Amino acid sequence: MIKVGSSQFVTGEVSPRNETEVHISIAGEYIGYFSFNNIYRQGIDKMVRSLLKNNYSLYVLSGDHSGEKEILEKIFGAKNTLLFEQKPSDKLAMIQKLQNQGKNVLMVGDGLNDAGALRQSNVGISVSDNVNNFSPACDAIIDASRLQAMESILKVAKSSKRIILGSFAIALVYNLFGLYFAVRGELSPLFAAILMPVSSVTIISFTTLLSRWVGRKQG
Repeated sequence: MIKVGSSQFVTGEVSPRNETEVHISIAGEYIGYFSFNNIYRQGIDKMVRSLLKNNYSLYVLSGDHSGEKEILEKIFGAKNTLLFEQKPSDKLAMIQKLQNQGKNVLMVGDGLNDAGALRQSNVGISVSDNVNNFSPACDAIIDASRLQAMESILKVAKSSKRIILGSFAIALVYNLFGLYFAVRGELSPLFAAILMPVSSVTIISFTTLLSRWVGRKQG
């Protein structure tokens, strides 16, 4: 039997070192462990600063030891919640806790241990170095090199919602306009045949032009 995992899983004892370690035993004999140092994704500082500037609440749910806490506090600030040694079930429970508080949660993760939290969150975004890789339970995939654009993505999403509501408003105006003449008995078949495609063309043009403008504005 080969066991690979945390010190507690492999040896039954908690490691005295505050590091990210993977321990190995073969046939009951302890072999040793690998120690890993974290390398943060490029642009993470810029992304965090932009989100904090727009008053988003940020939470870090990490499966690693708290040895990186000091570095992460410099990036995220001491006021934001930093949780370490989080199991997949712990991450899921934290998402549910925030949702029970009435919060809309966007979860950003890059591993299989984030699958439960990604599925539970209101929006789950998987970070991938290869967008062709399978990403379970996520609503969207973001290329790791574009992670710093998260604020722009959120702004585009909010603008898109307003564009959709604007499209409904235009459709409602057209329908009320047509209904007014229909009730008065003044809506001829020819007028109805013209009004319908004009309504569709107007809404398509409205959404296309505004969506492209918002996309260019946010880069």
